[in-house]
Amino acid sequence: MQVTSPRKVTYVTILADPTIHPRYEEALREVEKDFGKHHPMYINGKQVRAGEGEFEHRSPVDTSIVIGYFQKGTGLHARKAIAAATDAFKEWGSMDWRKRVAIIRKVADVMSQRQFYLAALITYEVGKNRTEAIAEVNEAVDMFRYYADQMEKNEGYIVPMETVAPGEKSKSVLRPYGAWAVISPFNFPIALAAGMITGALITGNTVVYKPTSEAPLTGLHLYKTLVEGGVPEGVINFVTGPGGPFGAEIAKNPDVAGIAFTGSKDVGMTLYQDFVKSQAYPKPFIAELGSKNPAIVTSKADLSKAAKGVVRSAFGYSGQKCSATSRVYVERGVKNDFLKFLKEEVNQVKVGDPREKGVFVGPVINQKSVRTWQHSLEQAKKEGAKVVAEKELEDKLPKGYYVKPIVVAGLRENNKLVKNELFVPFVVLEEYKTLDEALEKANDTDFGLTAGIFSEDPEEIRFFFENIKFGVTYANREGGATTGAWPGAQPFGGWKGSGMTGKGVGGPYYLLGFMHEQAQTVVGEK
Repeated sequence: MQVTSPRKVTYVTILADPTIHPRYEEALREVEKDFGKHHPMYINGKQVRAGEGEFEHRSPVDTSIVIGYFQKGTGLHARKAIAAATDAFKEWGSMDWRKRVAIIRKVADVMSQRQFYLAALITYEVGKNRTEAIAEVNEAVDMFRYYADQMEKNEGYIVPMETVAPGEKSKSVLRPYGAWAVISPFNFPIALAAGMITGALITGNTVVYKPTSEAPLTGLHLYKTLVEGGVPEGVINFVTGPGGPFGAEIAKNPDVAGIAFTGSKDVGMTLYQDFVKSQAYPKPFIAELGSKNPAIVTSKADLSKAAKGVVRSAFGYSGQKCSATSRVYVERGVKNDFLKFLKEEVNQVKVGDPREKGVFVGPVINQKSVRTWQHSLEQAKKEGAKVVAEKELEDKLPKGYYVKPIVVAGLRENNKLVKNELFVPFVVLEEYKTLDEALEKANDTDFGLTAGIFSEDPEEIRFFFENIKFGVTYANREGGATTGAWPGAQPFGGWKGSGMTGKGVGGPYYLLGFMHEQAQTVVGEK
């Protein structure tokens, strides 16, 4: 098996590398030169313009910055892209898997060379700070390489089987389905999109890729990276525009072999139900649908470590990670002491322009998110909750979508602010008496993506892992109580309403979702 380069750049190790800053800042200047341009869609390798016109996309960091203009694609464009992907599948799907692996490795190399440009683009387009943006690009690079490793480790998923009759030779072969639709979110516009697209491509499927309209330029550069790495025309197609017409077309189009989606539970479930109703037979639907993630702090925790882990996880990327800590359960006897550490950590958080070095919390993605934050705070105060930690905004900020990180306590467990995913830097804190009670509260949700515990007692940690109903779990993670999964280390997939397959992105079983099994038996072959 080919040996890949060591995985050195992660959400933790990047902080120790002083060379990233001048390279990133140079990339910021380079990216700015590409703003304000008009961009086409790409179907079967050809540039396509929509008769319906374009939409303008501005930066959440500073709304005076026009990122660019993008096509208002329609259901017709989705249909043409599906047709192109279906035609391209005939050759791509029958290609020797080793050739596809080689192409994906080349894509990884191309992206690695462009990591700072792509990171700077992520900062401008979705407001992510430099360390998280650079780490995200490298996460995507590792995703490509990890899946290539998995294909080689499993020898293309071709397995000899037992012989049960004289003269028979049998084998199990996992084969691709066909043309897939891939829909990606704004919060990880490179990493999450790359995970879904690569899962489809490396296993022999073709792709119609639609990024969120909050990150179309990052999506376009991902498309171009795939093409430069050697993915053929038609095998990957790129469309932009409103989600409604695209979703309606892929749900009903009989040539769509499967859908990979990351986004909100409501949108994902609607698309899933439409897909099930509209297709002639069951087809695969791979989805990650957000969460309401808990962190538990026991009396046996290192409270300083717990406070750091909660703050980093809750307010990293302004709470806009599907893995972000949004609920904290603290054992009653240490609540006051924990709050002292928590306030200190929140006060040390730097909120501001994510282009600046040292900024941890940047803007939220749009005005709707600002309103969500405002309404949540108003509702919490109205229902008797108190603000127990917050960080005020600086006076001089760009004209973007900035809100302050906040922690509230005193809400009832059945309150919507405790139950619903908000996707803003807003955390609910509650006390508990026993670990059983904490786990009952943590599990009392339709979601089940990530969860964490802080305790120095191995028995408490064991009990937590055995009883928490979440797919990605951590103990004593100072770098992020519920965040920071990495390909090949922490498979990222949710239980219950947070996921569809129970097989995590970046894990050893993810690729299986993009293939179906065929038993092949030959009689009399010599």
